[in-house]
Amino acid sequence: MRATPSVRHRIAAAAAAAALAVTGLTAIAATTTATAATPCAAQWSSTTVYRGGEVVSYDGQNFRAGWYTQGDAPGATAWGAWTSQGACGDTTPTPTPTASTSPTPTPSPTATSTPSPTPTPSPTATTPPASTNPDEQCRPDGMAPTAGVDTPYCDVYDTDGREILPNGLDRRVIGYFTSWRTGKNGQPAYLASDIPWDKISHINYAFAHVGADDRVSVNADVAGNAATDMTWPGVAGAEMDPALDYTGHFNLLAKYKEANPGVKVLPAVGGWAETGGYFDGDGNRVASGGFYTLTESQARMDTFAESVVDMIRDYGFDGIDIDYEYPTSNKDAGNPDDFAISNAKRGELFAGYVALMRTLREHLDVAGAQDGEYYLLTTATPSSGWLLRGMEVYQVTEYADYVNMMTYDLHGAWNEYVGGNGALFDDGKDAELTAGGVYTAYEGNGYLNGDWAAHYFRGAMQAGRINMGVPFYTRGFQGVTGGTHGMGGRAAAPSSAVCPPGTNGKCGNGADGIDNLWYDSDPQGVAIPAGVNPMWHVLNLEDGVVGDYAASYGVPTTLEGAYTRHFDPVTKNEWWWNEQTRTFLSGDSTEAISAKADYVNDTGLGGLMIWELAGDFDYDQAAGQYGMGSTLVDLMHAKFSDGGAYGASKAERTMPTQALDVDLEYTEFALGDNNYPISPKVVLHNDGATDIPAGATVTFQYGTTDTGKMSDWSGYSTTSTAGRSGPNVGGLGANFHTATFTVPTGGIPAGGSITNQLKWALPVAQFSNVTITVDGTEYATTYDHPRGVTVVDLPSGGTGGTGGTGGTGGDCTAAAWDATAVYTGAAVVSHAGRTWTARWWTQGDTPSAAAGPWTDQGAC
Repeated sequence: MRATPSVRHRIAAAAAAAALAVTGLTAIAATTTATAATPCAAQWSSTTVYRGGEVVSYDGQNFRAGWYTQGDAPGATAWGAWTSQGACGDTTPTPTPTASTSPTPTPSPTATSTPSPTPTPSPTATTPPASTNPDEQCRPDGMAPTAGVDTPYCDVYDTDGREILPNGLDRRVIGYFTSWRTGKNGQPAYLASDIPWDKISHINYAFAHVGADDRVSVNADVAGNAATDMTWPGVAGAEMDPALDYTGHFNLLAKYKEANPGVKVLPAVGGWAETGGYFDGDGNRVASGGFYTLTESQARMDTFAESVVDMIRDYGFDGIDIDYEYPTSNKDAGNPDDFAISNAKRGELFAGYVALMRTLREHLDVAGAQDGEYYLLTTATPSSGWLLRGMEVYQVTEYADYVNMMTYDLHGAWNEYVGGNGALFDDGKDAELTAGGVYTAYEGNGYLNGDWAAHYFRGAMQAGRINMGVPFYTRGFQGVTGGTHGMGGRAAAPSSAVCPPGTNGKCGNGADGIDNLWYDSDPQGVAIPAGVNPMWHVLNLEDGVVGDYAASYGVPTTLEGAYTRHFDPVTKNEWWWNEQTRTFLSGDSTEAISAKADYVNDTGLGGLMIWELAGDFDYDQAAGQYGMGSTLVDLMHAKFSDGGAYGASKAERTMPTQALDVDLEYTEFALGDNNYPISPKVVLHNDGATDIPAGATVTFQYGTTDTGKMSDWSGYSTTSTAGRSGPNVGGLGANFHTATFTVPTGGIPAGGSITNQLKWALPVAQFSNVTITVDGTEYATTYDHPRGVTVVDLPSGGTGGTGGTGGTGGDCTAAAWDATAVYTGAAVVSHAGRTWTARWWTQGDTPSAAAGPWTDQGAC
């Protein structure tokens, strides 16, 4: 979300080119915050020679060597020989990331994000073998239940797992209501009384923050704060409810919610300005670390989650919205004010985000079961492929009721490439992507559009849990050269300009003055030129009207030139162009909103999310100008009142009704821009009581945001059947590619696992619809948290092959391993009754199941 008073510089100046980079990583030491559960191995020594598979302890953790090493301190670099095995001893170490520049790894990269802290207050959120929760019938497909808790899903969802919506809506209309439109300095106010309560489904209050005590806060202890201690005397509709012991926005939200009980109200935590810090009672920003440091330990996350439950109960909210911008491993992403904190932690941010969302899910489910009410957990998500490349496979989708995609701010004055604020589709001509070589690198696919983002999440979750963001405001440039009415042109900042932090001195020429009504300010209070305007102001500019409010914003009250409106039928971009001043302003008015609402209905998405409600408009005949109103929300309501039920199933086919207790884990992603190709190790855990035999077939689906050519580096012969191919001009269309591989010799023993190192090109979210076929019978997996399945074990004595340590293999035909021999990649040996294949050059490394140069090929 964009938050005042700090400019929302999404750093994308070299985003596309950077996506292709494979060198220059700033590595972060792998750390863990989980409470130790194992003894510490022998202490690491800088003078000792260690071989692959050996375990040492260092700084309160056990580490396992991946290959020969001497003098390399465990955890010093993410590319190093050592892999953390977790905390050891009796203490919980505090993570101390250490940044260093690492060389290109040889022979096998092991750069990973820090393992997620393990929540302690409640059981692991995986599908249990059987559920006794009477509300299980209402749980949305794919959402992780909290084990042992009778979460009251039916309070919010119907028996198909669809959210029960108010006001005759089939799809969500979610509006962000901001705290700062209070009417100060004579500017127009937007209060809870101005919200069209009879046309929307959800309200997100922006913003709460993470306080210095790790608790959620709105500065309620500060006199005069807008949330709980402000009044608007004489404003019709803004009269306080005297029955409540607080005033402010929260009083009015509670008052209007009581009259509109179907509308859900959630405080949003974070945003652009308050992800890595917060504004204190005097309006000064405190760089406390916010989400970046909150997620360092489970205890701190528990404190935060407990405070969220308290806030929900105290003020009658329906849940919490997390706007963490951004837990990506890409360097210099997010608010430049936070770089000193965020850049030092890049390798652990996403793991912390997953742990935070899991912790919140569990605390909210427990509280909901106690209160007999279901509490929502939602999250605002990036939409740019550059940011998502550093966010693994977005393993939070199983914990969120839905995601709100920030499908806006796709272009702006953080660079010189002129493009639409919130394109719905790609047209193959995006200036920024063209300059970065993205179309050439990725078979003509562009990733700065809402359709691409929607397909990213569709690969991991059903359409109905995905909401598309729309901008009720503009972004813009001045002094534009080239393009079509400015679209696709260039607007380099003048040589005298001082570019904002984080743009590397290569910012664009942002529109200012009368074309920048909702400007943010730099630390000196100077307006930052960015072309940010509410839609009502842009419509006044189109009519040649300044507006009687202009002076209160401190902008000029005269106009130059004329503004003409344009709409592109391919991208669905809507923009205004002033030929005389060469000014370009792009945002969503009636044509863009109509197109996006139709898209939501056609694709089964859950709805539209609005940033922000105060940008909507009506025409004031008496004043002869546009002002704040509800025209665009009215349009959404009309479209979504007969849009039909949203998509409630992850799969597009009938899935098996029997499931094996199998989970997937995604590990060892390279960091940031080095995550190219994307090549994590995907671990299949067999949590059942029976071995899965060799020869079983594993099939899964993944999003069409990738090019559809997934393969592996594990020798499992993974094949991929593309659901679509070619450029994504006008939309991606199909939702899934399908991949398949065969379980290798040795199978997957009960309680054991196998690892397949897969690789692909463009970001995708978690895999979906994972099935395993054994002896001709196809099974679903508990990994997908499917609805209405029976969890079973395989029949014993299957014909698919021996499983891991079960049974005896044939004769060991490979030569016995020799500690003195030198082996190169693909060499085969036998050892301890099993066959092993070398991954790379090795000598003296005993074949074992531990991480190292040998792959177990099964018993012999």
